[in-house]
Amino acid sequence: MIYPQPSPLRRSHYIHDSIAFHNVAELEPVPGLGGLRLQRFPVSVRESLGFKHHSRGRFFSHLAAGCELRWVTSGPFVRVALSAQERDATVIVYKGDHAHSQHRLPAGVITSLLIEEPAFFGQVDAVVLRSHRFAPSVWRLVFNQDAIVVYHHLDAFGHAVRPPAATETPARTWLAYGSSITFGANTLHPTNAYVQHAAHRLGVDVINKGLPGSCLCEPAMAHWLATSLHWDFATFELGVNLAELATPEEFEARVRDLLATVHHAQPDRPIYAINIFPNRADHLLDRQALAAVNTPLFNVIVRDLVAELNHPAVRFIDGRDILSGYSALHTDLVHPSDEGHLAMGENLAALIGNLQAPLNKEWRDASKANDPEKLAAAQKAIEEVEAKIQAAVQPLPLEFEIEKEGGT
Repeated sequence: MIYPQPSPLRRSHYIHDSIAFHNVAELEPVPGLGGLRLQRFPVSVRESLGFKHHSRGRFFSHLAAGCELRWVTSGPFVRVALSAQERDATVIVYKGDHAHSQHRLPAGVITSLLIEEPAFFGQVDAVVLRSHRFAPSVWRLVFNQDAIVVYHHLDAFGHAVRPPAATETPARTWLAYGSSITFGANTLHPTNAYVQHAAHRLGVDVINKGLPGSCLCEPAMAHWLATSLHWDFATFELGVNLAELATPEEFEARVRDLLATVHHAQPDRPIYAINIFPNRADHLLDRQALAAVNTPLFNVIVRDLVAELNHPAVRFIDGRDILSGYSALHTDLVHPSDEGHLAMGENLAALIGNLQAPLNKEWRDASKANDPEKLAAAQKAIEEVEAKIQAAVQPLPLEFEIEKEGGT
């Protein structure tokens, strides 16, 4: 049993104890321990994850990447009780957009955090504090990506507590689905992950549904992303987790189903399909290795499937326009370092920010009117913008020249 029962309405957060649990689909009781575990995916989706012999997404989906607790209180302090499972966790406290403090949650122990109002917030103009995404009244608890977090209690000592109002949080929400790279693996600070950094640059909220090693484009996942979440635009980072698991034909079928399912359910929402970021597979000495063979093929498949849909709301972004240098990678030569993630966030924000401009009115009007001529004009406008924005993308130093398939 999941408590409380989820709402059938699309949303990006869960309300419980007057707290908004952002990026949380369900709060799940923990047998024998008490408390409610933060779950980014409902149990119906979690227990359907997998392809062939690979089903590790069923436990990786328990990790709290991108999850936040958010609330507003009239009081000067609160005490919040949390615990971590399996391994120690880190919680970073923000007041609005401002970092407040960092705390460790030892695994298996309930930890109470006493959080107090910043001393200097009342001494400056509140307009200065509301300079970006979140109102300064909003408390936010952010967790490291690998945390398994259990919520126990919040005590405001008799002061009122409520979830943040819509005007106190970003007006637009980004859905990010992808691999461990989208998840933010190996970053030393959770908000350095490219998704989080790009969201900060774009001034949007983000619901992170990245899955380490497990972005497998399952039908149940596609349906849930399409029908159960509130989002204004989406990115799908595709390919790296299937490069050693799927044939090109299998990969094509799964990505086609994902893109079609989500696009047909949300035809007026921009979707950006991203192929594989540069990694060791591009330069393996064994060119017959499965990852070396499939990576360039999968990169072309993602591009071609976007072209096949032929709709201005569905756009292709080449992963090598987001990450272009191997010095930005961790020593596993797959995952970006913090520096790599930050550069990727800058590049992706520039790409999306510029692509959004012609998507705001022309293509929405054309889509609603089902007017082929207007759709063609909107498509042309977007292509013209795409041609101009490459200068906005700041590449990292290239140790290897990467040749793009088909001249893209």
